[in-house]
Amino acid sequence: MAGIRTYGRHVRVGNWSEDVVLDEEMLKDFLEKKEKGELVFQKTNLVKQNMLKKIDLTVTTDGWLHFGDVVILVNPGGDQGEHSLGWQTKRDAAAVSMHLDPSSAAMSSLTQTPREVTATRAVESCGRTAFVVTSVDGTPEGETVKYNQSFAFRLKDAFAGELYLASDQRTFLKCARRSRLQEVSLSSHTSFFTCWQVVYLDPQERMENEGLPVPVNKKVLITHCKTNQCLAVLGNYVLWTAYGKEYEVVAQTFLDSHKAEREMNHWLLVTADPAVQGQAMTDRPHAMAAMSATEDSQHRGTEGGAEEEQNM
Repeated sequence: MAGIRTYGRHVRVGNWSEDVVLDEEMLKDFLEKKEKGELVFQKTNLVKQNMLKKIDLTVTTDGWLHFGDVVILVNPGGDQGEHSLGWQTKRDAAAVSMHLDPSSAAMSSLTQTPREVTATRAVESCGRTAFVVTSVDGTPEGETVKYNQSFAFRLKDAFAGELYLASDQRTFLKCARRSRLQEVSLSSHTSFFTCWQVVYLDPQERMENEGLPVPVNKKVLITHCKTNQCLAVLGNYVLWTAYGKEYEVVAQTFLDSHKAEREMNHWLLVTADPAVQGQAMTDRPHAMAAMSATEDSQHRGTEGGAEEEQNM
């Protein structure tokens, strides 16, 4: 008899008046939050919209990287690997992106830092992948970026505040989540930890190219100034996020038997295609990103010879 309901649902028993008032207050509070957009699902949708909002990349007509350009950092992937080191043999192309879980961001402050950085296989310009090349030494916008010149990568969309790509020495408590290597994150302020350099890909021609303009859509190395470690994407360390399967990003230099940086350290500073509005260079069937370092050197040498003939 204890579990039998002796009254109908419409029978008012106990503190029924207080229950009615509480229900009315809860409904009123819900409607007020809904009008203001403060509900959790509304905040989650807002974060998703801002994170995936399309960002227009800079159209570079001269082929060089400039301060103020909006680019995405793309690792072209690779087919080579070394099982003795634990690296997988196949890795898809991936772009550096901010990892921000929409559900957790809706419950916390968007400006809370540091933010985790991952590499997404959705290589497209959006709020979480577009970065602005920012000067740290007072160089005005529009000037070309030189090899081995310090600068910062600032996230283009400021819906979560100004965030800069940063890294620091690995410690026992501060390191990458899966690989335990040097962590790469997003910081809310500029410092020596947010300074990076573009280094020429071929180590045998690196000194000759120091101080020359940096080309876009060509393979280069991105080195952290403080730790002298190259930006890298690890294809064998997979992170499952709200945006799908993504790779871990660290600051670590990986060398092959010839003391040259491996494919996980190779990056493309991708800009928009000047021929097609809103299209990145990686979307072209025969993108400039496919050019190897040798082809790039030959191309630059041909241009230099043509200029000498014109001067003569």
